[in-house]
Amino acid sequence: MAAVELRNVRKSFGHIDVIHGVDLAIAEGEFVVLVGPSGCGKSTLLRTIAGLEAISQGAISIGGREVTEFAPKDRDIAMVFQNYALYPHMTVRKNMAFSLTLRRLPAAEIDTRVARAAEILSLTPLLDRYPRQLSGGQRQRVAMGRAIVRDPQVFLFDEPLSNLDAKLRVQMRSEIRDLHQRLGTTCVYVTHDQVEAMTMADRIVVMHQGRIEQIGAPLELYDRPANLFVAGFIGSPSMNFIQGAIRRNGAGAVVETDGGFALPLPPDAEGEDGRPVVYGVRPEHLSLGGGDDAIPARIKHVEPTGADTFVFADVAGTQVCSVSANRARPAAGSIVRLQPQVPAVHLFDAASGRTLRSAPPLH
Repeated sequence: MAAVELRNVRKSFGHIDVIHGVDLAIAEGEFVVLVGPSGCGKSTLLRTIAGLEAISQGAISIGGREVTEFAPKDRDIAMVFQNYALYPHMTVRKNMAFSLTLRRLPAAEIDTRVARAAEILSLTPLLDRYPRQLSGGQRQRVAMGRAIVRDPQVFLFDEPLSNLDAKLRVQMRSEIRDLHQRLGTTCVYVTHDQVEAMTMADRIVVMHQGRIEQIGAPLELYDRPANLFVAGFIGSPSMNFIQGAIRRNGAGAVVETDGGFALPLPPDAEGEDGRPVVYGVRPEHLSLGGGDDAIPARIKHVEPTGADTFVFADVAGTQVCSVSANRARPAAGSIVRLQPQVPAVHLFDAASGRTLRSAPPLH
């Protein structure tokens, strides 16, 4: 295993800048997930670590040595791609052994490494099959096995689960995490799926438009987002946002919406009277019913999922979502009241998007 360090990494394609001065330190044995929407630069950043893209400026170190000018084969990394990249005319055994054969390792060592990786990934009964005879999940295991046999310092994963169905994605998430715990190798994993990021990462790197917005443990980002972008991206369903302005009086403070509704604020909320803000509350902290400070809303539609019910409603022209284990299904068009858990409210500056208040975790 090895630490990975990026220092002021920039990448341009012609006159188009796609990575803007990224600094990132990944510890030995850490599982770090790069997450963000399509086009944010996460895959490009991963490819620069692999050496598949030359950086325009900055430096990259792996295991304490600078590898900025090294070819991919000399960086002691192994990469697992989204499309598996298996050779269709080779058996599983030969696919996994191919890189070792190119390096002219002794046949006995190749057999030992392949057998070990096959046992770790439950591929031993499939070693003599061809890729066309495998399921999607089995092919992805072979791709991971081909990386494992190289015994690299760093594993790089580029959206490896994107081609799998929902049930298999959940299973493979667990398998990759178990694999990391068993091998202890440093992993850098790219995905656009924030649920993958939350469930797999030691730390998450949230990217947007070629820049890092925030780095932290999954629940740290969920509970204390640095800005509106992170707050809206981390969490499913995403955080509810309502535009308004702070109004203060002797009794405390509220956020007044354009529609004239008063949204309750906790006593520690910052911001002067009249300041434009965005009121944030997560769906699980917004419940049906409530008292005098509840928010009137018109039901748009309801989505029962079994364990939870998602209620979508209109508040002052903004769609919000409430999630609960209650199976009540209010009729579309009906008027209800939504009660925010005031201690769980987030507050953001409307102009900069910067967090003014993060909610403490509620138990």
